[in-house]
Amino acid sequence: MKIAAYQMESVPGDVDANLAKIETAARAAAAKGVSILIAPELALTGYGAGRAVREKAETSDGAQVARLADIAAETGVAILAGFSERDGETLCNSAVYVDGEAVPTIYRKCNLYGPYERGLFEQAKPDSVTFERGGLKFGILICYDVEFPENVRRLARAGVDVVLVPTALPASDHDAFIARKLVPVRAFENQVFLAYADHCGADERFAYAGLSVIVAPDGTLLAEAGETGEALLVAEIDPSRYQASAEANSYLADLNA
Repeated sequence: MKIAAYQMESVPGDVDANLAKIETAARAAAAKGVSILIAPELALTGYGAGRAVREKAETSDGAQVARLADIAAETGVAILAGFSERDGETLCNSAVYVDGEAVPTIYRKCNLYGPYERGLFEQAKPDSVTFERGGLKFGILICYDVEFPENVRRLARAGVDVVLVPTALPASDHDAFIARKLVPVRAFENQVFLAYADHCGADERFAYAGLSVIVAPDGTLLAEAGETGEALLVAEIDPSRYQASAEANSYLADLNA
């Protein structure tokens, strides 16, 4: 199976424009034989859109998720994208998985980052949200969640083959450490594939690191983007190719012994 991570420059506050960008990426991914496309954290509103993140929040059965599902059905590419989810009076920093047929799968971020996110969203409880496609099992985290080893380990113990991470990694003096060292370690120590899809460019609040990546269970970078510019990263996901790594680095088996 092929998956794609879309390094995206969202248009702050313009949901329609961002859905159109995701549709274009999904069509490009379909042409490459991709089965699942991952877009960044809060891709639909833009991460740093501030008031618009609250004003344009929708429920999981709203028009935004419905349009994503239509794009998935039209292209044949399942989509995971970050959006601002309204649940009554509560807002959640969420990611939705749609395949065009099944009921959407929703994951809510359990580790909010900084005063900006904490001022907008309700922090969710840690959860193992998974889905299956093409005979593989996938788990979902969002951005800062992946920096806590407990979160990835929880999904690995739930039997996932791949962890998908929409993110909004800001540019900083340690962004490359997170994207090029910490993320591959999370894959290696759990012997799972990991896709990390970041924003690029900047909005009025944040500049983004880019540096999106798809990592194999042995820590190898299967695909990587630079710091600037949109990119569609594509990688083949085949756990059988990494059986020797799983046997040599038996962390999960030894943890359970």
